[in-house]
Amino acid sequence: MIQKIEWKKLQNGSDIRGVALPGVEGQPVNLTPEAASFIGAAFGLWLSCRTGKDMEGIRVAIGRDSRLSGPTLLDAAAQGLQHMGVTVTDCGLCSTPAMFMTLVTEGFQFDGSIMVTASHLPFNRNGLKFFVPEGGLDHDDITALLDICEKGEFPIAVHSGKRETLDFLSVYANGLVDKIRRATGSELPLDGLRIVVDAGNGAGGFYAQKVLKPLGADTEGSQYLDPDGNFPNHIPNPEDATAMAAIREAVLQNHADLGIIFDTDVDRAAVVDNEGQEINRNRIIALLTAILLSEHPGTTIVTDSVTSSGLASFIQSLGGVHHRFKRGYKNVINEAIRLNGEGIDCQAAIETSGHGALKENYFLDDGAYLVSKILVQMAKLRREGRTIGQLIDCLDEPAEAAEVRFPILSKDFKSYGQKVLNDLLELVNQQPNWILAPDNREGVRVSFGKEDGDGWFLLRLSLHDPILPLNIESDQPGGVKIIAQHIHSFLSQYDGLDISPLTRLIQP
Repeated sequence: MIQKIEWKKLQNGSDIRGVALPGVEGQPVNLTPEAASFIGAAFGLWLSCRTGKDMEGIRVAIGRDSRLSGPTLLDAAAQGLQHMGVTVTDCGLCSTPAMFMTLVTEGFQFDGSIMVTASHLPFNRNGLKFFVPEGGLDHDDITALLDICEKGEFPIAVHSGKRETLDFLSVYANGLVDKIRRATGSELPLDGLRIVVDAGNGAGGFYAQKVLKPLGADTEGSQYLDPDGNFPNHIPNPEDATAMAAIREAVLQNHADLGIIFDTDVDRAAVVDNEGQEINRNRIIALLTAILLSEHPGTTIVTDSVTSSGLASFIQSLGGVHHRFKRGYKNVINEAIRLNGEGIDCQAAIETSGHGALKENYFLDDGAYLVSKILVQMAKLRREGRTIGQLIDCLDEPAEAAEVRFPILSKDFKSYGQKVLNDLLELVNQQPNWILAPDNREGVRVSFGKEDGDGWFLLRLSLHDPILPLNIESDQPGGVKIIAQHIHSFLSQYDGLDISPLTRLIQP
């Protein structure tokens, strides 16, 4: 049976992801309990080689989000670890950031941890994320794990590892409560504030009961806090328009001072202020920047490649340095760590998706920690009669924005996509009014003056999928269509691209 598993197809960058449940046509199950068991065993062997410990001396914590397949896959991975002699601590329903914190929290400090999650993906998907005390595993580490699975050469343990249970989510939540109290100098810093949470039926419902209420907040109006892997109300995703509309409506209907929304495993977050302003994507980066630059003047903020020109100006206006880098939360985190290693102070790495990692918090992308940081600032601003929304009042936002995604029809999609980008770069160099971004670190980003659309486009190759995403922003009404027309004729020459989304965009 092991030979029939296509191990490499389970790798998704620095995670493992696959189809865990049947029911969607054309998506056969490939992340089976058997596969999860072998992956768990491989992680135990990998940890033994890494630490130099016998597997009987290794301790691994494992948790899951609310997905329907979560309990089965968690149990299978735990059994794989136990078969190797590893002691397993089952944390049950948990968040991805909490699972990392099992490795660095005093009194616990496991050798490794696993989170069973697939973030915001559909109900039938699931996956595994892995951590060691230094942080999340990288792409090459996941490849090594799957190589171990493919070889199938596992030693036989003399004794099966023990299995214990632990409510670590409460430990993690108490840590956030303590941090907020210390930072504000108050036992009840949120007393008198109504704060609503939308967990989207993921793992984030704990934040209302275990963090906000002990700090004095009124959480009436919070919604979808109960875990439900069917996700019956909306996708738990701060980038999703329906999800953001749901938390915005909850804020306005309940006259709340703040709304909080998490993704399924709580490594991403967004907020809505008391006036119903959605603070996600560029706005959440701007808000975090304003907070961090008040604490660390002149620091560098690493973002992904699709952040707006207005955000760059905002960061610079506050005395910060904007370092735009590649898409992918591990990419921005690793770049921030690299900059600090070179002696450049960099306090944050954050994507427009809501993945926000702070230097003060192990560069862990932690939605609950990000929100807690915002709550501290909110409590301080209240003493001055100000709100968090006022911190980003001077953020210039585009008049229009659009994203279209072009499926690549070629089997060798990476080579084909790279050829398109190389050809585009040659074209840009021949066009006097096309201005190539000086910090072009991913794909091709081009700016245009007021007569040519007054904005920019970025064409890049998706990290893992056969897709070329195109992002366009413009500072004038109608500008997106003008910029789209600039690139449409170029892309139309490629038979291996489906550019119908762009054609629809430029149509009257």
